[in-house]
Amino acid sequence: MESTLNDLKTRHSVRKFKDEVVSKDDLEKILETATYAPTGLGLQSPKILVIQREDIIERIAKWNLSYFPEDIKKELEEDYDPFFKTSTLIIVLANSEIPTCVEDGSLVIGNILNAAHAIGVGGCWIHRAREEFDSLQGKELLKVWGIPEKYIGIGHVILGYPADDFEPKITPRKDDYIVYLDDIL
Repeated sequence: MESTLNDLKTRHSVRKFKDEVVSKDDLEKILETATYAPTGLGLQSPKILVIQREDIIERIAKWNLSYFPEDIKKELEEDYDPFFKTSTLIIVLANSEIPTCVEDGSLVIGNILNAAHAIGVGGCWIHRAREEFDSLQGKELLKVWGIPEKYIGIGHVILGYPADDFEPKITPRKDDYIVYLDDIL
């Protein structure tokens, strides 16, 4: 139990990876754990897409970057990669006809990140999947992939083995994070 609590407290976003593809064994452990995330009424609305082909990841990274706000794009280096040169990209979609789809997909992403950390794989949640799959291009990709149009983008997860010089940034917790109401009401 203590190791689980420690894993949850020590997980950090990793944006710097070794030039090594996440092994099939590690990936399968992470993905299996993701499928056990709680979902509203147990309806399992999410779908987990896995990509390890470098050329496809690069194309989706450029697509993702196109949804950055213009003022932020101006501040970025010309060769900025929103997926930080990851070797493994996960896209989480969810069935929009299920009212808890965003929460369901978010919990799947949480399980992916926590499971990855527990076995020594780094990860980071990357946004803009919603904008991507709301677009005409996104709807066309869903058709090509055989996924119904009712699926919406929840988020991307980049995975990889943390670079040797990766240093997690530890942010102190805010003082009023937890509020006990028993003394107030």
